[in-house]
Amino acid sequence: MSPPAVADERTLTRRIAALALPALVVLAAEPLYVLVDTAVVGHLGRVPLAAVAVGGTVMSVAVWFGTLMAYGTTGRAARRFGSGDRPAAVAEGVQASWLALAVGALLVLLAQLFASPVARALASDPEAARAAAGWLRIAVLGIPGLLLAAAGNGWMRGVQDTRRPLFFVFGPNVLSAVLCPLLVYTAGWGLTGSAIANVAAQSLSGSLFLWAIIRERAQLRPDPRVIVRQLVLGRDLLIRGAAFQACWLSATAVAARFGVAAVGAHQIGLQLWFFCALALDAVAIAAQSLVGAALGAGDDTSAREVARRVTLVGAIAGVGFAVLAAAGSGIVPTWFTSDQAVHAQAAIVWPWFVGMLPFAGVVYALDGVLIGAGDVGFLRTMTLAAALVGFLPAIWSAYAFNWGLSGVWFGLALFMLIRLVFIVIRWRGARWAVLGATR
Repeated sequence: MSPPAVADERTLTRRIAALALPALVVLAAEPLYVLVDTAVVGHLGRVPLAAVAVGGTVMSVAVWFGTLMAYGTTGRAARRFGSGDRPAAVAEGVQASWLALAVGALLVLLAQLFASPVARALASDPEAARAAAGWLRIAVLGIPGLLLAAAGNGWMRGVQDTRRPLFFVFGPNVLSAVLCPLLVYTAGWGLTGSAIANVAAQSLSGSLFLWAIIRERAQLRPDPRVIVRQLVLGRDLLIRGAAFQACWLSATAVAARFGVAAVGAHQIGLQLWFFCALALDAVAIAAQSLVGAALGAGDDTSAREVARRVTLVGAIAGVGFAVLAAAGSGIVPTWFTSDQAVHAQAAIVWPWFVGMLPFAGVVYALDGVLIGAGDVGFLRTMTLAAALVGFLPAIWSAYAFNWGLSGVWFGLALFMLIRLVFIVIRWRGARWAVLGATR
């Protein structure tokens, strides 16, 4: 390989790292704050802890909407940016922000109306349900800020600015992590203090992104045509996300049929999987930005080179996680529980968990490539097919034939394998690489 090509490859790898590493911090900020909040509230007793668990489950729906909004906005803004039209890329952020405010207001209204019945449905204990409803009615006031931050992350990633989001998300979450124990313990507000700290972090973060887009001096008027196109993109991502949720819920439901130790080990494995997915998503975000920009610039060659490089980076990251997970097989489960029965079940899960990680690195990277290319219709159909044809039959067969956790995680591995095959075939074809500022 000639020296210039090596230099180009090194430059591209540095660009991927420059986008992925700040994105990783942003992705990790919210989960880390939730851990701090849970630890603080946990010392108030079982009822407040149960209330935050129930309320947090409901709030995760808003986080899910925010993720979809960020991903959809990144690809569209990146194409505009790549075509040399930065104001149009920022305009995508303006319209996404209007959509964020509208969806946020709707979710706040629905939560005020239905907090109590939803909490009662999720919590079997009446006292915990009442506490959860009270926490939720306050915490949802931060949803508009949360969604504004998601929209802001989307367009800033599209214009390849990942430094400002780092400060706009991480800073408020650190501030709120300090504020939470002060309000809960020092001020004596208990569970209410936890909810207010959540609202403070999300509202401040959303305000910073709003301030940034106003400073761009863009046209701030809502454009229904652009918002509708964003909704269509979001619809496909929403359906895809619903397929994932159905798979995770089914896996947990079937694991629970095999006993308390089995579902405990499954939960450990699943949460570790989500943590690894969070890190691998940072590579996918870099792919969204760089692929979208290359296609927007009409440069098919560069888009394919970015796709090849991020796939390699994703595979290396997946192998790295697999090596760490394999090395910690006898140690990591003990961080979560001292129950020997759970440890025994975790030993069944672990080979599946480790074996899936290298393939996950490739799949997540290529997910980012196709999202950046705007090829979300294919991702939607592929994910539904993998769930309906592969995962769900496998998981319920595991229950019917009493295959235990091996059957559950075989279903998850089959889900990953089907996605890998379809997405690699798509990547190697030409249909995803549509050139131009819009798709």
